[in-house]
Amino acid sequence: QVQLVESGGGLVQAGGSLRLSCAASGRTGSSYVMGWFRQAPGKEREFVAAIRWSDRSTKYSDSVKGRFTISRDNAGNTVYLQMNSLKPEDTAAYYCAVVLRRITVPVSPDAYDYWGQGTQVTVSS
Repeated sequence: QVQLVESGGGLVQAGGSLRLSCAASGRTGSSYVMGWFRQAPGKEREFVAAIRWSDRSTKYSDSVKGRFTISRDNAGNTVYLQMNSLKPEDTAAYYCAVVLRRITVPVSPDAYDYWGQGTQVTVSS
């Protein structure tokens, strides 16, 4: 079992920044991928960014590329999502997820094994 706890959401004006954190605990092994997804009301959950733990290889959706940065720490199992130049359309609940024993970086939420509870990000215009 793996537990994921997100933090860092909030309300920010358009053009502002936020940093989300996701702390993982439990047995992750060494070959896993951690990702961020978001879901706005009435919409499907969509991929935002992901990082492969072993080599820090990353992938981003086109909508956030150049504005968001995913990273991980060295000491523990924590992944970050630095969000800059936020737009009202970034407003959503943001979820952290992990897929175990994976080499490629999937973008489908169906591929991920465990999920956090989500943190709300609201960007005002």
